[in-house]
Amino acid sequence: MTTRDHTVDALRGLAIAGVVLGHWLVSAVVSDPYQPTALHGESPLAHTPEFAPVTWFLQTLGPFFFAAGYAAASRAWHGKSLRRGRLLGPVLALAAVWLPATLLLAAVESPASTRDLVRALVTQPLWFLLVYLVLVALTPVLRPLVVRCGPWVAVVPVALVGVVDLIRLHGLPNWLGVVAAPVAWAVPYLLGLALAEERLHRRAGAVLLSLGVLAGAALLWAARYPASAVGVPGDRWSNLAPPSLFTLALAAAQVGVFLLLRPWLARVLRHRAVWAPISALNRHAMAVYCWHQTALLLVTFTGLLTGRLPGLLDEPTGDWPLHRLYWLPVFALVLAALTWLQASCTPGRRSPTT
Repeated sequence: MTTRDHTVDALRGLAIAGVVLGHWLVSAVVSDPYQPTALHGESPLAHTPEFAPVTWFLQTLGPFFFAAGYAAASRAWHGKSLRRGRLLGPVLALAAVWLPATLLLAAVESPASTRDLVRALVTQPLWFLLVYLVLVALTPVLRPLVVRCGPWVAVVPVALVGVVDLIRLHGLPNWLGVVAAPVAWAVPYLLGLALAEERLHRRAGAVLLSLGVLAGAALLWAARYPASAVGVPGDRWSNLAPPSLFTLALAAAQVGVFLLLRPWLARVLRHRAVWAPISALNRHAMAVYCWHQTALLLVTFTGLLTGRLPGLLDEPTGDWPLHRLYWLPVFALVLAALTWLQASCTPGRRSPTT
C-alpha cells in the first residue's frame, strides 16, 4: 500500500520550478524599436544554439508526470478522488483576469502581434492540464496493467511514439500530434504508477539513467534529432510538440537520477528548513504554474515605460541570456504576489495535493 512520499513531493516541486524557469528563460518578448507597443516573441535558442543542453535540465515535464502517476495510485489506494477544484480554480481565475484584459487590448487597438503574444503566453502552458486529466481518467485501466506487467507496460507507448517520429519525417497531421501527447506522457506516468505499486525499485534507476543517456545520444548524433528539449524556430521539429523519443529518453534519465538519489533525498527532507519551502510550493503548485507567464507579462509591460531594457524587451542576442538572469528575481517576486492573491481568494487551502 502506497503512502505519502516526501521525495515525490520534492520531485514535483522541482519539476514545477524547472518548467517555470525554463519558460522565463526561453520566452523572449521583443519590442519593435519603431513601435514600442508592438511586441512579438522570439526564442533565444535560435540565436544561441549552444545553450540547448540547458533545456535538458529545465524541461522537467517527465518528472512531473512521473509524480502525477504516483499520486494517482496513492489516491486509488486511499479511496480518494481527484480534487478538480484545486486544479480548475487557478485556471478559472486566470480566465477571469485575461478574458477582459484581451478584450481591453482589442478595444484600445493594441497591435495584433501584441495580442497574439499575450494569448500564446497565457494559454499555451495550460495544455498539460488536459493531458493530465486524460491520464487520470485512464488510471483505472492503466493501474491494473502496471500491477500485472510492472514498468514493462511503458514499452507500448514508447513504441507508439517511435511510430509518430517516423511519420514526422513526412509531415505530422495536427490531429495525430494532439493524440500523441497523452500517449507520450503516459510513459513517465506509468513509471510513477509502478513506483507506487512497488514495481519500480531503486536499482531500476541505473537502468533508466543508462538507457536514457545512451538513447538520447544516439538520437542526437545518429538520427539527427534537434538538440533542444523545447521547440526552436528553424529546427527540424519540436521535441515537445508532440513529445519525441528524445523527450522520453530525457524523462527516463531524469527519473533514473531521482530513483538513485531517493534514499539520500529522504534523509535531507527530514530537515524542516529543507521541507518547508517544498511543502509551500506543492500547496500552490497549480497557481504558480498558471500565473508564471502573467508575472513575466506584467514585468514586461511595466518595462515599456522605460524603453527596451536589456534582457526584457530587446532582441535575444549577444549577452541577452546573462541580462535575463537579472530579471528572474523580479519575475519571482511578482509571481509570489500573484500566488498569494490566488490563495487569499481561495477558501479552505490545506495540505498539498497528492
